[in-house]
Amino acid sequence: MIEFNINTQKNLLAFSAGIDSTALFFLLLEKNIPFDIAIVDYNLRAQSKDEVAYAKELASKYDKKCFTKEIKLANTSNFEKHARDIRYEFFEDIIKNENYQSLITAHQLNDKLEWFLMQLTKGAGLVELIGLEDKTSKETYTIYRPLLEVSKDELQNFLEKNKLKYFIDSSNSDEKYKRNYFRKNFSNDLIKTYKNGIKNSFKYLESDIQSLSLKGKPIYKKESLEIFTNQNDKNLNIKIIDKSLKKRGILISKAQRDEILKQKEISISDKINISITDKFIYIAPKSAHVMDKVFKESCRINKIPKNIRAYIFEIKIEPKDLFI
Repeated sequence: MIEFNINTQKNLLAFSAGIDSTALFFLLLEKNIPFDIAIVDYNLRAQSKDEVAYAKELASKYDKKCFTKEIKLANTSNFEKHARDIRYEFFEDIIKNENYQSLITAHQLNDKLEWFLMQLTKGAGLVELIGLEDKTSKETYTIYRPLLEVSKDELQNFLEKNKLKYFIDSSNSDEKYKRNYFRKNFSNDLIKTYKNGIKNSFKYLESDIQSLSLKGKPIYKKESLEIFTNQNDKNLNIKIIDKSLKKRGILISKAQRDEILKQKEISISDKINISITDKFIYIAPKSAHVMDKVFKESCRINKIPKNIRAYIFEIKIEPKDLFI
């Protein structure tokens, strides 16, 4: 049914007990891919207790670790973003503390089309339109999304055929959430009618992205400092920056992209500094280290951007060893 190109041995599955993650749980079992599970209870629905109980039941039955987190999150307009931030912070804490190599998520074809349509209505470029990739390399782990070519209906049919229990989250029908609006009014019907064409279109678009990304690898990297060649093309430069920031867990808006290109030297989310010079693109964590006068003068002579200097001082790079 699905090709699993997961080559890591210590994997964490983001689990919810819904159709997608339950199907993925059993598909991973079929493929003998090792994994443990993690689930978050937001305390918005009485059913969520049953979902957590089911996660624990599956973990016990199939000898998996089950990590749980319980929080009380208000059902406000920004709930989805807030919930996602909490969920991924929880996953990353587990990955760091338990030394997992990868996170496996159950995003599927309907999710990919929903994202595409939402970005399309905002005004987005090629990279932003595609969004979800089957593999994303983060700084300390890899995210795998093995279901991106499989529709939700196919996953539900798999569960029904094998008489496997799953839950349906009632909040998924609430159209106050933008994703649900696009799901109910557009993406589900499009997938049912044009599934094969949509799959092929995504493949062509991803191939185009790969062609554009041939020169997108850093020419210098040490710890969290990356230096890229300036492509002398705003579109290509912002794609390079966007990709680097995604690896660092930062998603930027169109307004932020425009501001990066306008200012050329900027701090994003008060975490990452970016500088675009005539020759290079520098990306590094924001640092508060105090530099001595000799180091500052060496940075000036070697044309190191001002907002990058404190970090290279922190990680003990000599300015003369970088490009000028």
